Amino acid sequence: MGSGQVTTSEPFDFQGKHVTVAGLGVSGVPAAKALHGLGAIVTVVNDGADERARAQAAGLEALGVTVRLGDGDTLPEGTELIVTAPGWQPDKPLFAAAERAGVPVWGDVELAWRLRGPDAADWLAVTGTNGKTTTVQMLASILKAAGLRTAAVGNIGVSLLDAVLGEEKYDVLAVELSSYQLHWAPSLRAHSAAVLNLAPDHLDWHGSMEAYAADKGRIYEGNRVACVYNVDATDKPSTEDLVREADVEEGCRAVGFTLGTPGPSQLGVVEGILVDRAFVENRHKNAQELAEVADVDPPAPHNIANALAAAALARAYGVPARAVRDGLRAFTPDAHRIAHVADVDGVAYVDDSKATNTHAAEASLAAYEPIVWIAGGLAKGATFDELVAKSAKRLRGAVLIGADRALIREALARHAPQVPVVDLDRTDTGAMRAAVQEARTLAQPGDTVLLAPACASMDMFANYNKRGDAFADAVRELGSADG
Repeated sequence: MGSGQVTTSEPFDFQGKHVTVAGLGVSGVPAAKALHGLGAIVTVVNDGADERARAQAAGLEALGVTVRLGDGDTLPEGTELIVTAPGWQPDKPLFAAAERAGVPVWGDVELAWRLRGPDAADWLAVTGTNGKTTTVQMLASILKAAGLRTAAVGNIGVSLLDAVLGEEKYDVLAVELSSYQLHWAPSLRAHSAAVLNLAPDHLDWHGSMEAYAADKGRIYEGNRVACVYNVDATDKPSTEDLVREADVEEGCRAVGFTLGTPGPSQLGVVEGILVDRAFVENRHKNAQELAEVADVDPPAPHNIANALAAAALARAYGVPARAVRDGLRAFTPDAHRIAHVADVDGVAYVDDSKATNTHAAEASLAAYEPIVWIAGGLAKGATFDELVAKSAKRLRGAVLIGADRALIREALARHAPQVPVVDLDRTDTGAMRAAVQEARTLAQPGDTVLLAPACASMDMFANYNKRGDAFADAVRELGSADG
């Protein structure tokens, strides 16, 4: 972990500057409004020109913002800065033209960072392939339990721009950041930050696993107090590797979290207790009890890891141990994240529709056994051999749905040939009801029927929330039929 002089971003005077906002939507519209309010001459460019885009454009044009629909590739003449939506890929012609012209490109996170006032709240930042939202929400709950003015912001909750520019004053912000957002945020310097895990994801956007990991690792740059990493991670590069490569402020520490017994400068688990050996006096000999595993809802292994990461960031900020316990007890997870729906005939039905990639599904499958697994959807280029090989011994059966279910079926045939598989050759929304009914026939008392699709939902559902709702509705129908 390198240390040295960390440069801070220079103030930027927007008055009269020609700023191009790339993309409408959830980040572009607030950015355009904020920039216009700061006196910039704003042009918004957008690839699409659908009804929603036209409505957003009309609202901005009424303020005096220029909007150009249907052409997001051409650099408007006179542009001095581009502020881009995080999802716009780096290889777009607009950015190539900006590079040739020497025009800087910021994301909405960079813009928010630059617009902070002199008494701005510190940022405690979280990224990772999976678990970001839950960890940030846990962190916000812990900070609130400590009596701090805070909010969960970034990819969730309050927008960063609103948090920075709004009238409400915060002591500290719990900030969720995606790899897209970090790519476009070169000046970000958090108080402390965590990378929860790394697994192949969004490689079509980043171009390679190395580039994806490098963008995640940007979250550690310039950290002042703690770089929090996952001791148990086995993927390469690991989160610890990213900490080693980061250029941080003098005195910033590497702090690990583990599901095992923690060493010095780590948080971990001892006999059902979450303990801190990082933020205590004489950490080589002492440990501070923070909470019980039972205080984490749900107490699945990957969720305990989330809680430890949140606790590490809160402790880095100086939060007392009691607030960690109280914050975790007060936290309620979002829907469709390993949510227990019901027990029917002695079988537990669990909705983890949010498990939209293999890494998330692997964590979910590791939390239960025996399992009847409902899986499938859009694979997004993923392969399933490693997932199935690791989880095979836990499987009672599998029910497959969705457009790319054959990929999972083939992996099951290779690595778990003993597991009975029901292949539902239908992609209509009614397939979920059929899947739950088939799973019921495979399950035995004491089993868990687990929806952990390892795939995206858009082949059959509007989003993972709708998929999870369909699963829960079908389970409740089973229960009511028995009643």
